[in-house]
Amino acid sequence: MSRFLSNNNPLVVAQLTDSHLFADPKALHHGANVYHNLTKVIADIAKNNSIDYAIFTGDLTQDHSAISYQNFADIIEQAKIKIPILYLSGNHDDPKLMNLYLSNVPFINDKTIQTQHWQISLLNSKSDTPAGYVSKHSLKQLTDEIDPEKFQLLMMHHHPVDVGYFIDKHGLINQKEFWQTISNINAKSNSIKAVACGHVHQALLKCVEDKIYNTQCVDVYTCPATSIQFDTTKTTVSALKKEPEYQLFYLYDDGSVKNKVITC
Repeated sequence: MSRFLSNNNPLVVAQLTDSHLFADPKALHHGANVYHNLTKVIADIAKNNSIDYAIFTGDLTQDHSAISYQNFADIIEQAKIKIPILYLSGNHDDPKLMNLYLSNVPFINDKTIQTQHWQISLLNSKSDTPAGYVSKHSLKQLTDEIDPEKFQLLMMHHHPVDVGYFIDKHGLINQKEFWQTISNINAKSNSIKAVACGHVHQALLKCVEDKIYNTQCVDVYTCPATSIQFDTTKTTVSALKKEPEYQLFYLYDDGSVKNKVITC
């Protein structure tokens, strides 16, 4: 299902990710109160009247409890957010619980946003392991449903390009197939402008060039987490002493993309 809700220039989209909530709001994740961190992020988004959409890109839960999903929904309700919130499952998530608890307004279980100039597609990369996989069916569906007359932003949980630290062992395992699909689409339309993902707990910008079709470089934006930011010098999960973060995308009518990382 697609929704046509905003023709603003620029279209402003907030991406938040990796909340890693527990049933207990006081529980700590590597020293951080992740419930409190998410509350700060959501409050900041709620007061920003320029944002058209918020998109959560997965790993809502850390303890896999049903109550952690209810906690997420409660934080949203308490903030009285008016904009639509779309969401994806991460490797920690149970899609059935996510759909059950994130079912009331402002949540929307759509995976496509369409405006006059932009199409935003949410891709499922959840697999049976912590690593990511975008199925052949999903890649074909993406190819079939993309409007070549519109600029494209793709959003997913797992990172489709290596970032150079321990999280790469849990990245997208079919990167080659993923980028071949992107190349095939852009060889015809050059419409895919950027990919945004979660999972890496850092704000990074990578550029993937296609030397086969000689199409434009596709920027990959990774999103900082609302929970903790990873120390990229370590070989396993270790938290930096940083505040919770999210990022804003500014999508312009000429196809240009700008982003801004927000620290709360």
